[in-house]
Amino acid sequence: MSKHKIELIVGFHAVESALNNDPANILELWIEVNRHDKRITQVMEAIKRLGISVEYVKRKDLEKRCNSSKTQGIAARYRSPAAQTEKSLDELLDKDNLFLLILDGIQDPHNLGACMRTADAAGVDAIIAPKDRACGLTPVVRKVASGAAESMPFIQVTNLARTLKQLKDAGVWLVGTAGEAETDVYDADLKGKLGLIMGAEEKGMRRLTRENCDQLIKLPMQGQVESLNVSVATGICLFEAVRQRRS
Repeated sequence: MSKHKIELIVGFHAVESALNNDPANILELWIEVNRHDKRITQVMEAIKRLGISVEYVKRKDLEKRCNSSKTQGIAARYRSPAAQTEKSLDELLDKDNLFLLILDGIQDPHNLGACMRTADAAGVDAIIAPKDRACGLTPVVRKVASGAAESMPFIQVTNLARTLKQLKDAGVWLVGTAGEAETDVYDADLKGKLGLIMGAEEKGMRRLTRENCDQLIKLPMQGQVESLNVSVATGICLFEAVRQRRS
């Protein structure tokens, strides 16, 4: 059974996601006392249906509790499930047309949240990331992910290189992104059981990760910049895979 941790979730996307996907783990719900607009009314209707109690607080008190001035007038204390472990992989590996996103050491929670949101939209089965020297499921990640953090399986592994070998043994084709690659993403075969690997900000993939790739691909950069933000690059690669897999 996964362990839980208590954290604050702030803003409409994060709170609505918890209400829709995991209302039983909302411990406290706080709403700014003067919010009476259409969006808060819709949230209140959901809260009443679920039987969740609400505490109305002044704006400055809400900001103080959340240590943020960007609450959108709503926040909650949430008992969030921890990331899944290697054991969760065993249940996925027999799936036909398995589609995985592997993040090798992304540290910025905004990037991780954006990658989770895009992965969910692209129909990815799970995200795999290392436990060490990488961002985990923080409140910022949940907010940026706009609900995807609650719906997308996020598997943190102790040894990424060992996990990549396990994936290869199960017939997963591992495609890594690297600026020096000779093959464009649009020329690569991204169908079948696929693990798309994105490297960390600035440094890219680590050596052992690169050595476990079956193929390296790149984005065909046309302008003066040498690279894109990792979350943007992830979106381009994922949806090229979606295009190929649909046809």
